[in-house]
Amino acid sequence: MLSSKLHTRLMGSDFELIATGADEVITAGRLEQGVAEIKRIESLLTVFNETSVIAQLNAQAGGPPVTVPAEVYQLLLRCNKISMITQGAFDITAGVLKKLFNFKYDHFTWPEKAAIDQAMLATSFEHIALLDNHQVQLKRAGMRIDFGAIGKGYAADRVKALWLAAGATSGVINASGDLTAWGHQPDGSPWKIGIADPDAPTQIRFWLPVNNASVATSGNYEQYVERNGVRYSHNIDPRKGWPVPFIKSVTVVSPGAELSDALATAITVMGPAVGIHLVNQLPDVHCIIIDGKNKVLQSDNIQIHAKA
Repeated sequence: MLSSKLHTRLMGSDFELIATGADEVITAGRLEQGVAEIKRIESLLTVFNETSVIAQLNAQAGGPPVTVPAEVYQLLLRCNKISMITQGAFDITAGVLKKLFNFKYDHFTWPEKAAIDQAMLATSFEHIALLDNHQVQLKRAGMRIDFGAIGKGYAADRVKALWLAAGATSGVINASGDLTAWGHQPDGSPWKIGIADPDAPTQIRFWLPVNNASVATSGNYEQYVERNGVRYSHNIDPRKGWPVPFIKSVTVVSPGAELSDALATAITVMGPAVGIHLVNQLPDVHCIIIDGKNKVLQSDNIQIHAKA
């Protein structure tokens, strides 16, 4: 069995695809198929192209329902389910709030309470009406849906499904560290993912063996702000309209990239105690948290290794 790699930038992230197969023709075809599928999903879900389904839906916020493709409708249903099990910590309508708290810029100033209150009126998954015949209505004017916290995971799951349908017994889709893998490397060894040390992102703190699982990390060590002696992460709690207390990183392992992607964000918002309690109730889901003081917390039944 051979393996071939491809590096490309899609969905605003660096993707690495590793395809396996009997020969180079097969692996090259799978890489091409994977890139085409990610591009298709990007064109469907992007908010940066006014012709995309999501851009058109956002443009009708506060207005009549919009008919969306079945694929998008099903994704919205799953997002709604994750929002419910995380008690609103995961919310695809939080983008309006996030724009107020953009810590990337040196000139960031804390938003006024009136601006936060206004944004909160347009924030909540409960204002998304999923109607019959694949119709979706954003009930409040100014609402915006953004799949940034789940889209890469969805794309990875879709590529994996296509490769499995074509007979691939192993493979890897890695979107800037959010990774899904199954089977084994050509030499028979398991795929492994390194969890970066938040204080030295180029160094690996832990190694996780990955077999038919997906790993996603939400890291805050590069984007944070301090106010009145409190350090906040770049993640916003959509239920409160406020940045969450600083956690250096949250890594989630689950059967699907989409779920891992969404839960990594949600657990950052929920905090270590509540987040780990939730994870311990979900089948085949695990997490590792490095808090603001470098304390490592982990859910039950997860195996991590200090060495490769």
